[in-house]
Amino acid sequence: MQLVNALCCGVLILFSHHATHNAPCFVDDVFAVLREGVGNDGELTNASLTLFGICTVSDNSAGSVLLKLSNETSRNQRNGLEVLHPTGVLVAEEDNRETLRLTFDLPPSPLLKQSPVLLLAFESPFKGGDLDVTFTSQSLQPNTQSACISGETQYILLTGKASEGTVHQQWRISVETNSPVMKKSLKDLLIGEKTGSTISITLLLLFSGGTGTDTRQTHVSGSSLASSQTFSFLCELKRFLGEVLPQHHPESPPFQLESLPSMPPLSLGLSSSETLLAGLINSSFLTVFSFARWGSISQVHPGQLAMSPALVEEVRQRLGQIGMQIMEVIREKEVGHRATERLERLQEFSALPTMEQAAGRSQYCAFLLLKALQTVAREYELQRGLRATRADTNNPVRGSVCSVRSLTVNLERRLVGPSAANIKNCHGSCAFPLTNANDHVVLLHFHIESGNMDERAPCCVPVAYEPLEVVGLNEHGTYLSMIPDMVAKECGCR
Repeated sequence: MQLVNALCCGVLILFSHHATHNAPCFVDDVFAVLREGVGNDGELTNASLTLFGICTVSDNSAGSVLLKLSNETSRNQRNGLEVLHPTGVLVAEEDNRETLRLTFDLPPSPLLKQSPVLLLAFESPFKGGDLDVTFTSQSLQPNTQSACISGETQYILLTGKASEGTVHQQWRISVETNSPVMKKSLKDLLIGEKTGSTISITLLLLFSGGTGTDTRQTHVSGSSLASSQTFSFLCELKRFLGEVLPQHHPESPPFQLESLPSMPPLSLGLSSSETLLAGLINSSFLTVFSFARWGSISQVHPGQLAMSPALVEEVRQRLGQIGMQIMEVIREKEVGHRATERLERLQEFSALPTMEQAAGRSQYCAFLLLKALQTVAREYELQRGLRATRADTNNPVRGSVCSVRSLTVNLERRLVGPSAANIKNCHGSCAFPLTNANDHVVLLHFHIESGNMDERAPCCVPVAYEPLEVVGLNEHGTYLSMIPDMVAKECGCR
């Protein structure tokens, strides 16, 4: 059977040991990678071939399988793909210690009567140079297949054979490389320094031509469909923010925001007041998005809002305006065409009908997208402001005065974005005339100037702050937390 014919039946996806089946968006991210595997000409790009560890392209190769799967995913997105989750993954050395053995169990399912395609996904890039790997198994078709791994490879694509779907199965795949010096690199890639123990690799079986379901759950109700659509929107938003937000690399270690006291979180849903929602879209406070606590699609609450027609219209107009602004930023900063495509998909998810509509998911998506685009716009405005501030501080007179300066700190890695925050700080001299000083500081200054050197001199410190907004998601819904006194807003001598 040709590999191209195997494509129409199914895909088996094997994830690395740090990606669990409850990790946010990991399935949806794979669909996005497959969807984006083809270029504007409808053909696979060289980057896609490298990404999937494909050595050569021919009519009967894994490249042809990837091309068909990319086209299928691009047309249908998640629709028509069914998902199974194998279990019991084990990676160990063979008795001769020259070969690694990968085994996993497949639950009984009629879907297994179709021919799968196996995709092995790695969490981190391979750092050992170029690696040619051979996979051998009676469950593969053909039994022996090859992959070419480099530092840009994230997935390995193989093809399997159809089997009896009514009984429990176990796949055993031998993995080896012909280069003796690279055998340790292969072992490190798959199991690191530990051998013979179960590792938490996640297996997925994706089958095209279905109804778009995950067999751990049943998508039958309207609320389940809304949950699925909300999930896809949030995953696309996560990817978009990861691509378009400026990448900061401060030297400080990441800080856990949860360790800071915050005000009680406010739920964003049908019961949210008009005053709260209007205040949020008019807020200029620093905002970060945290999807750290959400799990699988079955756990994502179908977000809904009930805004008045006037507020819906305001959100629609603001989305149109800021959408054009962000498109210009993407072109100016050369972020990449993927960001443009993601924004267009997000706008489709968030489309608000011109006629008066009932409360629901589209309002929720439009509201979150507006907050996200406001965050992106604010980040780029901060960059421009920092450049202007640095130019101004080159003036020795202006640079020595107590004033607000930039201070970027690392935030926890689980945040969707931004991954760093400019909390600002105060620097400069508190020599006379004092900046933003009160009477106590004026008297203290003259007291010291009179020769009383034992007292502490006035210092340049923050005297006013702004909060940090955290938009978070968990299995119960979407929440807004306010962390007070987070960003220095004004400086003075104290």
